[in-house]
Amino acid sequence: MRPVTERADGESPFTAFGLAERPGSDAFWAAVRAPATVAADGGWRALFLWRGSEGVLDFESWSPPVPLRRWADTDCWYAEVRMPARLRVTYRFLVEGAAHADPFNPVGAGADRSIAATPDAPAQPHWPALGPDDVPPLPRTRIRWSSDRLGGRRTVRVHPAGGGGPLVLLLDGDDWLYLHPAVTAFDAAVAAGELPPVTLVFLPAKDREAEFGCRPELWEAVRDELLPLVADAGVAADPERLVVAGQSLGGLSALYAALEFPGLVSGIACQSGSFWWSPGAGGLPDPLAGPVGGVLAERLRAGAGLSGLRCAFDVGEHETAMLPHCEVVEALTERAGATVRVSRSASDHDRAGWRHALLRDVAWALG
Repeated sequence: MRPVTERADGESPFTAFGLAERPGSDAFWAAVRAPATVAADGGWRALFLWRGSEGVLDFESWSPPVPLRRWADTDCWYAEVRMPARLRVTYRFLVEGAAHADPFNPVGAGADRSIAATPDAPAQPHWPALGPDDVPPLPRTRIRWSSDRLGGRRTVRVHPAGGGGPLVLLLDGDDWLYLHPAVTAFDAAVAAGELPPVTLVFLPAKDREAEFGCRPELWEAVRDELLPLVADAGVAADPERLVVAGQSLGGLSALYAALEFPGLVSGIACQSGSFWWSPGAGGLPDPLAGPVGGVLAERLRAGAGLSGLRCAFDVGEHETAMLPHCEVVEALTERAGATVRVSRSASDHDRAGWRHALLRDVAWALG
């Protein structure tokens, strides 16, 4: 990512993006639809605008923060950013210590984030465009889970999409409830015939590093505590088939569960799995600089058997440091006997890019 320099002749940089009105005027703000993009150097130039005071444009993973520039003595602050081809990314504005969604962008991710996509990024059908003031629907079934193995209490929500069916366990479940409306997206995919009826279980994390590291406690608790609670909740579900979907450390945990609890998991959908992970690697200056494939590659090389398992792997094509780790684990998983599907998304390490793969790969993992 490179911020674009201001024109030396003082001409408005906004004209190239179709904004001919005087910057800062009411007519200018009425015309703004952001982010605006124009083709440049095999990729794109994107214009982000903020009306108010000084701030920073903050991307979730793809770029360092970009300071906003003020246009003359107006209330118009902006950043013009070079973006590569095929990118979908989450961003927000940080102003006076608070995070804000982009008021000129109708596509949001929770109350204080927005989603930008280059014009060549593939569409994401079934995911509605929710603004910061929209409230996504929540499943009516709520389970209060007090776990003896994990400690503490958490609320797990359960939703029978299309009437219910095989269990799909969504790790980082609160993100898929409150930032990205998975209930709506799965319902739409089932209605369109692109996904069989499923029963979604939204599992929130209390301590991601501890729970999603390669340790048995989480999956013992899921097997012995959570799944019986789901069975008792009165929701239509097929407990004989469980697909686990996870991203980043959640993707690591999903494959770990398949390896260590083979009778529990029938399929996994991993987006940008943290397959660099080894004990203590998270505390290193560069966690991804360790052994390629991390501890799960070692486990797979030791002769793990995954016959009968369906594994869908996806990683962002802009995650260059992650790709070697993912590639070796993908190959070793197939060598261990699993049926494997591999894809690459138009994203970096970002849930906005993972969400289409989530629907597609869960459908595939169910066979």
